[in-house]
Amino acid sequence: MNGNPTLDTLMNRKSTRKYRPEMPERGVIDAILRAGQQAPFASQLYSVILSTKGKFAFGAPVSLVICVDAHRLRLFMKKRGWEIVTNNLTLLLLGIQDAAYMAQNLVVAAESLGLGSCFLGESSMSAERVRHLAKKHHLPELVLPLVELVLGYPAEEATPRPRFPLSFTVFENTYPELGDEALEEAMAVMDSGYLAQDYYKKSKAKIRIEGDRKDEFTFDDYSWTEHISRKWGQWAASPNDLLEVLAERGFSLEKQ
Repeated sequence: MNGNPTLDTLMNRKSTRKYRPEMPERGVIDAILRAGQQAPFASQLYSVILSTKGKFAFGAPVSLVICVDAHRLRLFMKKRGWEIVTNNLTLLLLGIQDAAYMAQNLVVAAESLGLGSCFLGESSMSAERVRHLAKKHHLPELVLPLVELVLGYPAEEATPRPRFPLSFTVFENTYPELGDEALEEAMAVMDSGYLAQDYYKKSKAKIRIEGDRKDEFTFDDYSWTEHISRKWGQWAASPNDLLEVLAERGFSLEKQ
């Protein structure tokens, strides 16, 4: 498969966290957005807020907020004499799929045109960020910010990050029992890969341990599996804030 441009683009994609100041031409931005539109969709339950003026993460010149959007669905259904009766959970899950598919197409298209990109995950896990974006961009009911994406020409030579072995993520026909050997092998691939790149040391990204548990790691052995374990072993124990902001956006998930 060597020399296949699509596979090369996908395999070389990486998050860019330092950008040159120049703005991509509008034709380039529009081409990326059109490529995003060609993703597979359930009902095109997405919208994108494009911003090119302001200060964005990592000095990027372009910011995109990809949203779940059932507002437009409701509008054109009303024109046809229909109302949405689908439950909010189903609508939300389908909308998340549509928005995520488009977001990935945007990233791949940008990479193929020589631009870098970086997803910002806070908008999908922070009620405060959802409220901020909804107010800033005047989002109507049934529009939910899912993910923020910054784009621009890279000002750094980033390296693709390690991934789990294929054997640890793709299972033929049935899900296997994952024993210690397979688990330790997969963890070693991730941790050694990140350590070889000095990823956390260079970025000084180390999540503080809450409570009395002692931190026995230095940047010489702190790597991906410990970093991810600290995230999901400490953060967002309660869904209440997110459930509240989902209801504010029109996606109440109470039993109907």
